Amino acid sequence: MSASATNARLTAVADIANDTALTVRARRLAMQYSSAEALEILRVAITDEFKGRIALVSSFGAESAVLLHLAAQIDKDIPVVFLDTEKHFAQTLSYRKKLAAQLGLTNVIDIHPNKDEVAARDPKGDLWKRDADACCTLRKVEPLGDALNEYDAWITGRKQFHGGGRINLPAFEANATHIKVNPLIRWDKEAIDGYFAENELPAHPLTAQGYPSIGCWPCTHPAGADDDIRAGRWRGAAKTECGIHGLR
Repeated sequence: MSASATNARLTAVADIANDTALTVRARRLAMQYSSAEALEILRVAITDEFKGRIALVSSFGAESAVLLHLAAQIDKDIPVVFLDTEKHFAQTLSYRKKLAAQLGLTNVIDIHPNKDEVAARDPKGDLWKRDADACCTLRKVEPLGDALNEYDAWITGRKQFHGGGRINLPAFEANATHIKVNPLIRWDKEAIDGYFAENELPAHPLTAQGYPSIGCWPCTHPAGADDDIRAGRWRGAAKTECGIHGLR
């Protein structure tokens, strides 16, 4: 066997071992905190398990204030990664500034797509029309992958009631490189609305216009009252996720 082949095999074995260790750790945490409240899950993740090595990834969308408010109670300096795809609604950018200021979050990090890659792969800014998956990869998946290199774990706002692949989400899960923390998995719309009201959190401006889930403007539309909460995302396409939760 050549030296390069041997090195490749050793790397593959190491990767498998690492994946297994992450998976075992995530499974242990998921079982240990299966009935814990969101604030307790966040406290354990931020102050114990991944102290100094965890980030919260937020879209500053329709429901984001809940998770951000909870996290701010534990650590206002937690890194909050915001993917500025350069295709956001102006209302989202304004809301991001207003909400971060109101909650006292001191470490919101705006991540942008690589300028050279945008120039090469989306020079006219219309890639979303031709290939929404490629656009998400360029403007979300790749920038987030780079941004997460310095962390061991990241926090998401996904919830089981959103349906699809989220219906069986655990509180902790693993991919090949990180553990993801999902403290709001058991929250439903009633709980979210109640938390907004109880804590006087500002709503994203577009929710009043019928947007229950908010992403980039080209691929986000209002949804009917009886529609699935994510029905306005990539309307008319089989696509239901941007791809960041498929990061490896």
